[in-house]
Amino acid sequence: MSTIDSHASSAPASSGAGFACIADWIGTTDHKRLGRLYLGASAITFIASAVAALLLGVERISPTKEWLNVGSLTQLFAFERFGFTYLVLLPLMVGAAIAVVPLQVGARALALPRLAAAGFWLWLIGAGLAVFALINNGGPGGGNPRFVDLFILSTVLVLVGLLASAGSVATTILTTRAPGMNMRRVPYFTWSVLVASLCLLIALPVLTGDLLYLYAAHHYPSLGELASNRALGQWAGFGFTQPTTLILAIPALGLLADTAATASGERLRPRGPILLAIALGGVAVLGSVLQTSPGLDAGVFHIAVSDLVKQLIPFGIVQVLPVIGIFALFAFSVQGLGRRPKVTAPLVFALFSVLLLLEAATANLVAHIGDAQLAGTTFEEGAWLLVVLAGVTAAAGAVTYWGPKWWGRTLPEKPALGLALVLFVGAQLAALPLLVAGFADQLGGIFPAIEPGNAPSAVNFSYSGPMELWNSLSAVGLGLTLVAVLAFLAFAVRSFLTGAAAGDDPWNGHTLEWATTSPAPADNFAAVHIVTSAEPLLDLKPSTRSDA
Repeated sequence: MSTIDSHASSAPASSGAGFACIADWIGTTDHKRLGRLYLGASAITFIASAVAALLLGVERISPTKEWLNVGSLTQLFAFERFGFTYLVLLPLMVGAAIAVVPLQVGARALALPRLAAAGFWLWLIGAGLAVFALINNGGPGGGNPRFVDLFILSTVLVLVGLLASAGSVATTILTTRAPGMNMRRVPYFTWSVLVASLCLLIALPVLTGDLLYLYAAHHYPSLGELASNRALGQWAGFGFTQPTTLILAIPALGLLADTAATASGERLRPRGPILLAIALGGVAVLGSVLQTSPGLDAGVFHIAVSDLVKQLIPFGIVQVLPVIGIFALFAFSVQGLGRRPKVTAPLVFALFSVLLLLEAATANLVAHIGDAQLAGTTFEEGAWLLVVLAGVTAAAGAVTYWGPKWWGRTLPEKPALGLALVLFVGAQLAALPLLVAGFADQLGGIFPAIEPGNAPSAVNFSYSGPMELWNSLSAVGLGLTLVAVLAFLAFAVRSFLTGAAAGDDPWNGHTLEWATTSPAPADNFAAVHIVTSAEPLLDLKPSTRSDA
């Protein structure tokens, strides 16, 4: 189906100031504003989550010094995991999608804009209540039953809000495309958002159902372990680790393909395999449906062939196919750059993001091989952190790439390139030492249950290397990442307020978002565009030819 709205669903921006301006933003259904609200709120929650992660990293450095109260460690671990996953990673991807997709598909507005707006406010309210519950010892493993209940219900609000926004974006892609834009012609980023949105519409209801079941079970002690405050990590932990978290970062793949095509100045080939590679990343959603992650048991290569095949098939589908898809997308994008690409800051952000995601998917594969004996160690935490920081890096690239279309001003290239490098180095330092420590059996977990005398500072490596080294490097990496994000935020705010004015097409782009003015008006386009190829804007430029 290919249609376009005949009217805008949002009013023009108000010229007022003060309370009138605030009211405009609170009541907005303009997708560009909604997307930026998600991005801005996620940036704030990233700072809070990164500070919590940094405190935990410092706490794990020394086996003899305790910097934090042992009673607060459980809630800090829970805040780090919950915050980075559902208050940072997913809303960053949803925010970028809401702000960009309607422009890319040639729509004048977001489909179901009030649903998307309601989704944002549900997410924000749920996030605030969940943090309040964690502060009051109510998270996974918490000691206050009332606030454990509040945390569960708040998490449900967060998930419902994100589902509403993802559903609005998916509906936009399926129903409001410009005439002539079939599914083979949608931009790569839009395709990746569609794959991710459909995965979310499958995975998040499963997690939501588990949470509601746990909430009900919490009030019936006869259910035994299900009624325990620690049951959340056991029964809903699959929603906070791989492969579920991999599907949250799928839009990073589309960002790389779009920025690579722009940098090359030519049509990125081969289009069909690139779309397939992005879709393979979504196969990881099957792990969420199963509420577990298929692996290979220890000693698997010493069992009967029939038993081996029974394990290899689900393992290959859920764990191996996403790795193949991410690697293929990266290879196609790099190959499509040609010999003399124009190296831009968005391209570098996107390349670094997909590299981090490829590392995470590969580490996840290794973690589920029983002979590696990595279950319950920090190896899983390192893989998860790579996914989160891949999403953060992609979000920074999206702001750098599409920010001129939202604000009408550009970010200087050289400082942005430097920040991309610092962020990538920080991500490697934060995650890779945890992978090494995992091989050395440093204890980890989704929501670690910390008891007095078993704090992270009391955990020792079972090998000759110093635990202080790897935990120190990880803490330094987290600190460097936090500094890089703070610097990027300050740099972006300053550039978009006082930077050089951007033209309508600052990157010499190929897709429809660059056919409207910068900043884009409330209804996006003055006229309906007729699409005849996957690169409609490139068709209008010299020395190009159209193809279907």
